[in-house]
Amino acid sequence: MIKIESLTLQRGPLRLLENASLTLHAGQKVGLLGTNGAGKSSLFALLLGQLTPDAGDCSLPPDWRIAHMRQEIDDLQRLAVDYVLDGDQRLRQIQRQLAEAEQRQDATQLGTLYAELEAHGGFSADSRARTLLAGLGFTPDQCEARVGDFSGGWRMRLNLAQALMCPSDLLLLDEPTNHLDLDAILWLEDWLRSYPGTLLLISHDRDFLDAVVEHIVHVESQKLTLYRGGYSQFERTRAERLSQQQAAYEKQQAQREHMQKYIARFRAQATKARQAQSRLKALERMELLGPAHVDSPFSFSFREADNQSDPLLDLTGGTLGYQGKAVLEQVELRLAPGARIGVLGPNGAGKSTLIKTLAGALPLIAGELKTGEHLAIGYFAQHQLDSLDPQASPLLHLARLAPQTREQDLRNFLGGFDFHGSRAEEPVLHFSGGEKARLALALIAWQKPNLLLLDEPTNHLDMEMRHALTLALQNFEGAMLLVSHDRALIRDTTDELWLVADGRLRVYEDDLDSYTRWLAQFRQQQNSAGAPEPTPSTRIDPKAQRRLAAEQRQRLAPLKKAADRLEQQLDRAQQEMAGIEAELADNDLYTDSQRDRLKTLLARQAACRQQIDELEMQWLEAHEALEQLQAELAEAP
Repeated sequence: MIKIESLTLQRGPLRLLENASLTLHAGQKVGLLGTNGAGKSSLFALLLGQLTPDAGDCSLPPDWRIAHMRQEIDDLQRLAVDYVLDGDQRLRQIQRQLAEAEQRQDATQLGTLYAELEAHGGFSADSRARTLLAGLGFTPDQCEARVGDFSGGWRMRLNLAQALMCPSDLLLLDEPTNHLDLDAILWLEDWLRSYPGTLLLISHDRDFLDAVVEHIVHVESQKLTLYRGGYSQFERTRAERLSQQQAAYEKQQAQREHMQKYIARFRAQATKARQAQSRLKALERMELLGPAHVDSPFSFSFREADNQSDPLLDLTGGTLGYQGKAVLEQVELRLAPGARIGVLGPNGAGKSTLIKTLAGALPLIAGELKTGEHLAIGYFAQHQLDSLDPQASPLLHLARLAPQTREQDLRNFLGGFDFHGSRAEEPVLHFSGGEKARLALALIAWQKPNLLLLDEPTNHLDMEMRHALTLALQNFEGAMLLVSHDRALIRDTTDELWLVADGRLRVYEDDLDSYTRWLAQFRQQQNSAGAPEPTPSTRIDPKAQRRLAAEQRQRLAPLKKAADRLEQQLDRAQQEMAGIEAELADNDLYTDSQRDRLKTLLARQAACRQQIDELEMQWLEAHEALEQLQAELAEAP
């Protein structure tokens, strides 16, 4: 159990929490929400022991193992799979001790360590690490690549995999979906739902929170407030509470106004002075209720384009890809004003390739792309954040686009993106990812686009900014093509879905909820090692059916024979393992004189265990094939 009592937490001059209390029980899955700078990451640092309370207490069980998603990478030369395995520090410790015991030829220690390795799941660790990497979008070849070969976003995926690899009682994840696409997010949702420990999750993805957490902790006004349910329930409950708070605030303000008028009127009169003084003290003692600040600090819109073209873009016979290597073929599309399209597709299928090609950032390999006379593209992609001038301020960035516009008009526009006062004049160099993303969107919105090409625009954006972006896109009168892992944004701003898969682009007729099921089936097919697609059955006449049944009976005998042979081999291997374990139970075996024999037995035990695992799998597969064939025979006339 995590217990926070009367906690005060301060970072420099800023007080983040004051007299805050919270209790979380083991096994709870909790989302941690709050504005940027409210203290969410500092609370994580407190739980990790990196900070100490300024007052109050924060306690958790001393034997709890804590895993968290790191934000940095130490060794760029490590292979990806080894880097993920490093997350299990106890596994690495056992492996180091085994290597040292091997060098010392310490048979007693070897026996103890091999038993501990098995109990820790060490023999399956490599397989589990590769499964984590596959779920997060890594190919088998990428598992063997160096960490330094990956881009920043993929390195964050490695840090996430490393955190998931670590056996833990408490898992702390700070924005784990920022660098994931939708198929990786859906995989992560399933993984976290089955996680047996306590989860504390910082995220701005409302669908992700709804799918994973059962409680929300809101960091607000230096307090920690616990809500039951996911993000949607939190929104409803908080809105009701704020409505009640607003009513109480207005009632109190009326009461204060009445008391102040009484004091001002009668304070100077001797007969009423005592009553006035009494009311003055009551007014001073009255606990001030804050007004319900429900308005977002962000409010903006995309400036309306001066002209339109119909169509804006027309692509025929398109082959799209990189350096002559096709990613998408036979692409046909036509974008008219007002089109609002969400682009779906598995990881690596070509969504970003499509966006880049339409934006002119990637040349066509083949085909013809016609653009409208008045086409004005607003293109957002994550790499554009790095192209901002680090020494220039938001105001200077905007002034370069509009040198004839009054400075106050530029400041007013930037204020809608929460760049107020001196913040609008500070260089971008030290801005956070969210602030850079807001500035990039501001520059796009200013330029009056009639076509928006948005590739993951919500990365690094908090809930309030995502809400403001949703409203701005809903009011945008031009055309839009959107790639996003934020399902709420797609659902609320698009009215047509396209699917990129298997090298093709097509209209997706179903809804977003159906797509999540389609994606799960697609992943299952990808993992089936190229199993052939099922084909519709054709009508077979009785003679053909009998002939088919006879052929199946001929096939039945070798399958049964193979299953019986595997069963006999498995029985012999299990008998051998029982004999090895009986020998290992002999206490005399762990003396110095028996060191070589112990080492031989341990090696035989490991080889025998692997053989048993392989035989069991082959036996199960043989029996499944046999049972399937028997079922087919039973259906035949």
